[in-house]
Amino acid sequence: MSAFPHVNWSYPTSVRFGVGRIKELPEAVKAAGMSNPLLVTDPGLAGLPMVADAIADLKAAGLNAAVFSEVKPNPIDKNIEAGVEAYKAGHHDGVIAFGGGSGLDAGKLIAFMSGQSRPIWDFEDIGDWWTRADENGIAPIIAVPTTAGTGSEVGRAGVVTNSETHTKKVIFHPKMLPVTVICDPELTAGMPRMITIGTGMDALAHCLEAFSSPFYHPMSEGIAVEGIRLVLENLPKVAADGNDLVARGHLMSAAAMGAVAFQKGLGAIHSLSHPVGALYDTHHGMTNAVFMPYVLQFNKPAIEEKFNRLAGFLGIEGGYQGILETILKLRADLDVPHTLAGLFVDGEKRELIADMAVVDPTAGGNPVELTKEGALMIFDKALSGEV
Repeated sequence: MSAFPHVNWSYPTSVRFGVGRIKELPEAVKAAGMSNPLLVTDPGLAGLPMVADAIADLKAAGLNAAVFSEVKPNPIDKNIEAGVEAYKAGHHDGVIAFGGGSGLDAGKLIAFMSGQSRPIWDFEDIGDWWTRADENGIAPIIAVPTTAGTGSEVGRAGVVTNSETHTKKVIFHPKMLPVTVICDPELTAGMPRMITIGTGMDALAHCLEAFSSPFYHPMSEGIAVEGIRLVLENLPKVAADGNDLVARGHLMSAAAMGAVAFQKGLGAIHSLSHPVGALYDTHHGMTNAVFMPYVLQFNKPAIEEKFNRLAGFLGIEGGYQGILETILKLRADLDVPHTLAGLFVDGEKRELIADMAVVDPTAGGNPVELTKEGALMIFDKALSGEV
């Protein structure tokens, strides 16, 4: 690097972090200027006590509130359209995005689209397309994560699948950033073990890819390093004991850190995971976990020196190879499938997946240029299990 580039940095929002802080939801809603929020979540959470308790607390504080839960695990455009209809029908004045990645992304996108006149695809994260939006038509958002993975609670974008083309699209706008986030580790305690593992591996993928990205953003890079450490140290603890709230708190931190870090970029783990998730409806974090070692090996020529430094910080012997072996062992210990077959993904759509991967917005952050040939090579290794 002969001279420092001109870059734009943006960091996240107000976060209320700690066990029991969900009780502060009514206060946060009022501070955001809402009196009648729409709580957006997924069908699984909608029937759980945590949502009923949140609605009861809001109503006890004199706030009207309703629940919208028509959200798929990989949200589709029709979910967002239905949510906007519910938002307008209920005369709501803001959104509480409540849940894992699907509930958070859907809630943010419903708030974003509630006052737009153009189709959602006009705001894809390409160039300055976000400037097409009517900023006055974006409703305020409170985010309440119930998983520790995507970090969408501190992000300015949402991922949604086009139900006609079966492609995942990233919709971006700076005002999609929630005004307040409530991170209560206790809300994650009821997560099933495999969802805990999948979301934790998603956070690890965000941090690893941000660290690997060639773009200049030393603040994000530093956050990525600590996020990697927190996942490696705490995910096994939570997998063993789902009620370990200290470890769950560290994972919740790592999830938010991953989303902050990937302002620096993502890469081929996500580029391949997005089309596989869209075509096979696989769990995003678990799909990232499967692709992880194969992508690291593909990127080795560009990241080996950096990973040697990272290994020193993490206290892992063997530099890059030591980190790779640590990740392979972590996957095995946590029952992550070693190949795509474990996700019921075959090679039938490999050409289409490779075509989709190279044009995915995350591909540009990969430290080794992702060509179709490279995408096919990674995919084939993830099918065969050859690291």
